[in-house]
Amino acid sequence: MRNALSVDVEDWFQVGAFEKVIDKADWSRLESRVARNTDAVLDLFARAGVKATFFTLGWVAERAPAQMRRIVAEGHEIASHGWDHDRVFTLTPEEFRDDLRRARAAIEDASGMPVFGYRAPSFSIDTRTPWAHPILAEEGYSYSSSVAPVAHDHYGWPDSPRFAWRPVSQSTMIELPVTTAKLGARTLAAGGGGFFRLLPYGFTRWAIRQVNDEAKRPAIFYFHPWEIDPGQPRVADAPLRSKLRHYSRLSAMEGKLERLLGEFAWGRVDEIAAAQASL
Repeated sequence: MRNALSVDVEDWFQVGAFEKVIDKADWSRLESRVARNTDAVLDLFARAGVKATFFTLGWVAERAPAQMRRIVAEGHEIASHGWDHDRVFTLTPEEFRDDLRRARAAIEDASGMPVFGYRAPSFSIDTRTPWAHPILAEEGYSYSSSVAPVAHDHYGWPDSPRFAWRPVSQSTMIELPVTTAKLGARTLAAGGGGFFRLLPYGFTRWAIRQVNDEAKRPAIFYFHPWEIDPGQPRVADAPLRSKLRHYSRLSAMEGKLERLLGEFAWGRVDEIAAAQASL
């Protein structure tokens, strides 16, 4: 079974873990490493012979057009991650619509390709944002991958369906939640990112096999370009918990990804979404 491979394209200083210690006004003065790291991810995918979806911040697309063009030139999907990583539940409906439009314009201008997929920063569509999916449908998105069906200190919609569902009546748009696994009555986050980087590789293998073999569904997997960059700057005044989450096992990430890409079949999110929409 082909699983959905995705990359959330943001720089090391744009992550949720640092949002309270790094001011957005300072972003343009910090060392940007997103272009080199995105190129490294593209090189990794080329070696593995896989295609993926790059959910990209509009702020990044505007400043790294060469990487946006390379993404589409190499057969990957370009999609939206919003403008500058504001969590959806911090926005009003009007601000969310403006954020979508600004990001889409920047990404399409940089890449030369239309954008039909969206992922909310930090999986921040949940019960606080009942208006988000309808706005995405109105704006012409064919799918969203913005929900984490887990309880987490930063995000989560535990009561969401675990697999593809249609959140807006009379719309063909589908939501593809990030992958979770079941352990008894517990639902475990297992879709990539820090969970993949910090936990033993065998946990992710077990989770994907459970989803593929028992649920007969594709896994939805993600990571960030900064996660394969152990040389990135350190934020000294970040909370200890944030530093542990962000910096731990960065040097191991690329090797783990190579193993994962070789062990399972992967494809773009739009392709997986289209297949799930037809079920």
